Amino acid sequence: MRFADRGEAGRELAASVLVRHRAGELRSPYVLALPRGGVPVAAEVARALDAPLDVVVVRKIGAPFNRELGVGALAGEAPPLFDTRALESLGLSADGLGDLVAAERAELRRREQVYRAGRPAPVLGGRTAVLVDDGLATGVTARAAVRAVRAMEPAAVVLAAPVCSREAAGTLRAEVDQLVTLYTPWPFHSVGQWYHDFTQVGDDEVVAVLRDAAAARPQ
Repeated sequence: MRFADRGEAGRELAASVLVRHRAGELRSPYVLALPRGGVPVAAEVARALDAPLDVVVVRKIGAPFNRELGVGALAGEAPPLFDTRALESLGLSADGLGDLVAAERAELRRREQVYRAGRPAPVLGGRTAVLVDDGLATGVTARAAVRAVRAMEPAAVVLAAPVCSREAAGTLRAEVDQLVTLYTPWPFHSVGQWYHDFTQVGDDEVVAVLRDAAAARPQ
């Protein structure tokens, strides 16, 4: 199974999340996208739930020799979260990644400034935070996002993604109140392999989607 693009994936995921909402499992949901790829997916979920849409900016910490190979992640001002098994298997140490962490922290702050445009962080008290990404491979960035959102004291945290590796699903179910995913295929090499169109999402698209969502449903 492959999705045509993030829009189709978002609509299919939204239908699954909506079933849970209609069953009373989601209390006053607030949809939070993991940018950038999660934003078009989350927009469809927010539209289906008639819920506000915002972002939780996270940054993957890649291995020095392959930045796409995630060994950790950052969210907010919290300390980096590392995948200890990945570090061990690659012969790396957290202490040796200080320069990479600093660079990713700077990019995280830049993106937060661009995407928030002066808006305050969402208030989640008493609400169900629905975190959405376009796919979960190792799950380390999602774990960092979940922990950052937990610190905002929502009533519950739901993590939703169209496709998720079996390894990540096993780890993440222990971190959230619900994990909603449509497919957990095996083998799983990358999120992009499950999309026909996996064009990179840019900052301008993220800003436009958030602006349109805010205009359609004032918070």
